[in-house]
Amino acid sequence: MSNQHVVVIFPHPDDESFGASGTISKFRDEGVPVTYLCGTLGEMGRNMGNPVFANRESLSSFRKKELAEAAKQLDIEVEYLGYRDKTLEFEPIDPMAEYLKEKIVSLEATTVITHYPGYAVHPDHDALGAAVVEAVSRIDEKHRPEVWMHAISNNHEDDLGQPEIVHDIEPFWERKLAAIKAHLSQADGMMSLIQSQDQQSEQLERLKTERFYQYKF
Repeated sequence: MSNQHVVVIFPHPDDESFGASGTISKFRDEGVPVTYLCGTLGEMGRNMGNPVFANRESLSSFRKKELAEAAKQLDIEVEYLGYRDKTLEFEPIDPMAEYLKEKIVSLEATTVITHYPGYAVHPDHDALGAAVVEAVSRIDEKHRPEVWMHAISNNHEDDLGQPEIVHDIEPFWERKLAAIKAHLSQADGMMSLIQSQDQQSEQLERLKTERFYQYKF
């Protein structure tokens, strides 16, 4: 299938940069529009910057500004789905799936990128990924987009095998770093890890590869 519009659906501001920004950059270089449907404002995040520059009341505003800057770096559109951070696992899946289906269909998505439910570590990741699968399953097969799933847990390859889609994002590494850095309140740990790594280390090389499972309906 030739891509006409890629839609990325993750729960938090920064998920797109840490998990898929190299792949997003690849699509943008190919002229494919990308829209990020961000589930929440990340208002319950524990990181407030280092040194601290936000508090529980102001964090959502900071994270919204951070995502706007990351989107500028990646040249993508952003829409917020309006859910509350750390509550997605309690949302009834049926209305959530219908809402997502409407969004996916209206954007005429040809590929959807989301988290692999059960292998995405955070309850919000798992819940939104499951809702995306349900949403896409409700789209007529003739118009159904591909679904690429990002697995994070340490055991995912033991259970799922090797992912079908593997992107070397070395050519887009600087853009990925710029997008990560845009998330000032969240990026400190990742940037410290990157800066402390020998340039040839296995861990750093893994950061320069993005892997996705292609969901089979």
